[in-house]
Amino acid sequence: MDAVKLAIIGLALLLAAASAIATGVARPDDAIIVAERVWPILLFVVSVTIVAELAAAAGVFDAAAHRLSRVGRGRTAALWAAVVILAVAATAFLSLDTTAVLLTPVIVAVVRARRLDPLPFVFATVWLANTASLVLPVSNLTNLLAADLLHLDPWEFLALLGPSAVIAIAATVGVLVVFFQRSLHGTYPDVTPPAAADPQLLRIAAIVVIVLLPLLVSGLAPWIPASAAALVLLGVFGWRHPRALRWRLVPFSLVVFAAGLFFAVGILETLGSGALIGAIAGTGTDLLSLWRLTGTGLISANLINNLPAYLLIEPVAGSPERLGALLIGVNAGSLITPWASLATLLWHRRLRVEGVDVGWTRFVLMGLVGAPLIALTAVIPLAR
Repeated sequence: MDAVKLAIIGLALLLAAASAIATGVARPDDAIIVAERVWPILLFVVSVTIVAELAAAAGVFDAAAHRLSRVGRGRTAALWAAVVILAVAATAFLSLDTTAVLLTPVIVAVVRARRLDPLPFVFATVWLANTASLVLPVSNLTNLLAADLLHLDPWEFLALLGPSAVIAIAATVGVLVVFFQRSLHGTYPDVTPPAAADPQLLRIAAIVVIVLLPLLVSGLAPWIPASAAALVLLGVFGWRHPRALRWRLVPFSLVVFAAGLFFAVGILETLGSGALIGAIAGTGTDLLSLWRLTGTGLISANLINNLPAYLLIEPVAGSPERLGALLIGVNAGSLITPWASLATLLWHRRLRVEGVDVGWTRFVLMGLVGAPLIALTAVIPLAR
């Protein structure tokens, strides 16, 4: 699904929502409530995308990946472990789309330079982009919505879902090791570090990212430090490398798509969709009830995409534990179908550009094994 298709879908959803309001099916107040809730989230998405794109253009991810490869000291398994660490950190602080879009081509370049099979590494990036997106509110759009609903700061969110996130990440690593254990043996040659086109720009961009990361968990609304970081980098690039400043830095298609989903699902809720979803998702916070909710989220995400799945089921979650179980289902469970997570589609598109062939049949079969195992085990700490 390319950017144009995303934008077209988003515009169609926005038109449908506007038509519902114009014909009296929904009230204008419903749209205002949705708008008040989502504008900070969409502003954060735009800002953090600009930060990630400009940091990548400055060579921050290339430098980080090379430094981690040196930690591996020529051992393939150690390099893979370093990629896991980088993917988890990038996802947790800069969102799953950053890992899928910007980190993936860097990892491909790193492993190709060392003549290694890219598949264990690129599967680590896409699976961890989804499963490690449970760590912080800023890791995923769904998390931002949940944190806003429950009025959780980053530390409270981490207290709720931190143990589940650790289990999801560990289970992801365990499953991938089983799938790719043969490819993770052996060694690789050392290579020359990548040369930065503008070392001063690289240093400034790295400092901005390093300062931004703790601010994202400081308790400030995420859009505030992200917007400030984006403005700083835009100014620095305007000074050092103005040709890099293009409109494509702004993820217009993603914003239109997300806005369309928010408004369309918000209006569906006013029309009574919650009753049907509630009958399917059930109630309760015991383990079996949470598994039921997680399974509902997992199946829905793999059928229609994780963001609309979350929005549809959110009204019946009912408690922090149930909302956490829903996030596990729609985030960590989005590993089966290509469209379950936008990050997965973006990841696959980047791989095609890089000439790496990953068939969807293999992706689906691996996901059918990994997604239920990862999601259901991650729910266990939430049970009451």
